[in-house]
This record gives sequence, C-alpha cells and structure tokens, in this order.
Amino acid sequence: RAMEHDRAIEVYDIIRTIRDPEKPNTLEELEVVTESCVEVQEIGEDEYLVIIRFTPTVPHCSLATLIGLCLRIKLQRCLPFRHKLEIYISEGTHSTEEDINKQINDKERVAAAMENPNLREIVEQCVAEPD
Repeated sequence: RAMEHDRAIEVYDIIRTIRDPEKPNTLEELEVVTESCVEVQEIGEDEYLVIIRFTPTVPHCSLATLIGLCLRIKLQRCLPFRHKLEIYISEGTHSTEEDINKQINDKERVAAAMENPNLREIVEQCVAEPD
C-alpha cells in the first residue's frame, strides 16, 4: 500500500502544475485536482491503474474536456512507470459528465483532439512546465 501511496503522490506532482485553460492558475490552486483525487492500484507486476477524478471550476462543457485532455497528455508523457489511466469528472459536478468521461478515456477521440492544431496548442500551453 505504501508503494501505491508513493505512486499517487508522484502522479499528483505531475498534474498539480497543469494550468487552467482560461486562468493563469494551476489546477492545484483552483482545487480542480487535489491529492485525494488520485487513486493508484497495482494491477500487475510493475503496472498500475491510475484513476483521477477532477472537479471542473465551472460546469462548462468544452473546458472540462480540455482539462481531461491535459491531464491525460501530461501523464502519458511524464509518468515513469507502466500504467493504465482512467480520468473522470467528480460525480455531480458536470451536466454532461458521462459524455465527457467517455471522450477523455477514448484513445481515438483523444488522438483526434490532439490533431486539431488549436486544441493542441492550448494543451501544450497548459502542460508546459512552469519556468
């Protein structure tokens, strides 16, 4: 269990500095993500299931999807261990949470979103490490 806890802290350290797409703040500052929203379970030898439940600052569609995308892209790039990643909106915090959950956990839709230059630029700005 200690290992899973360490992994969760590691995950949180990666996502807490992601910037909000509309504000100059980080997701940590806005409490979109907190340490308790990260859950890590060991599912195999050296492989972990990482579950993140985030709370959008406003129940506003496109932004929640975008934040989910930022979380996924940054973790795909930065997580140093083998993992499966599931990202959800905290229950009851969004009008179309089911749709968004489907969208941000669908590899093809994520890939398609990242092919959109405008979207990709926003994601890149949000996931860039603070100087």
